[in-house]
Amino acid sequence: MAFCSWKWLHLLGRSNTFAKAWRSRRRGPSLRWQRCCHWSAGKSLDPEVRAFLEENTEVTSSGHLTPEIRLRLLTPHCRFWREKPDLWPYGDPFWAIYWPGGQALSRYILDNPHIVKGRSVLDLGSGCGATAIAAVMSGASQVLANDIDPIAGMAMILNCELNNLNPFPITIKNIINSEAGNWDLIVLGDMFYDEQLADGLHHWLRKCIRTQQTEVLIGDPGRYQFLTHSIRSQLHKVIEYSLPEYTRQENNGLTSSIVWSYQPSNSL
Repeated sequence: MAFCSWKWLHLLGRSNTFAKAWRSRRRGPSLRWQRCCHWSAGKSLDPEVRAFLEENTEVTSSGHLTPEIRLRLLTPHCRFWREKPDLWPYGDPFWAIYWPGGQALSRYILDNPHIVKGRSVLDLGSGCGATAIAAVMSGASQVLANDIDPIAGMAMILNCELNNLNPFPITIKNIINSEAGNWDLIVLGDMFYDEQLADGLHHWLRKCIRTQQTEVLIGDPGRYQFLTHSIRSQLHKVIEYSLPEYTRQENNGLTSSIVWSYQPSNSL
């Protein structure tokens, strides 16, 4: 089974695997990865992992909403697009796909730099790091990227290098349900694919807004789990983007992606 076949399986339901990973890491990553729980500018990557990622991803800026941003992604030109997924030596590489919700957020930030300029930004579930990169490019004063996969953190550093940026801080742990940090803006894309995870996000984001007056922007292409969740009634549409053909093909025919502002009712 080729990687592209694995990806279609993921889009049709294997996202539950990733959702379970978010839920199971409330106490942080395994001891094996404690040494790479947090990166900041100047920290070097494991040479073996760097070489593997450079060899098995393609640098691309086409087929997405943000041609200004170069990323290392899995594409049809990559070995693991055709190899059996079990041969991939790390956790499932969700970070190696530029998901449409993240694309919409990144495009919106690049087109509206005042949204982040001079502000502190948390990119939750950052994946390839594109939205965090867009925030840095647009003048954010502080950016923290968060993901639960340490390989995603390493890929983000490579993607910063591709875009001539100093790596921003990256934290590798599940921060949902933790104490609300003092962030001006939280951005998250493509995170509402599992009801239990969505419930946790809903409550945690609401707490951040109420205790820290944080602004929250959510990117999503209209997945069923998102549109049918109770959070949907508390979202205000900011902008909708038509997806490029390549991204449509990657995402089972989804045609557009929307940026939403989350504004929970005070009565909830």
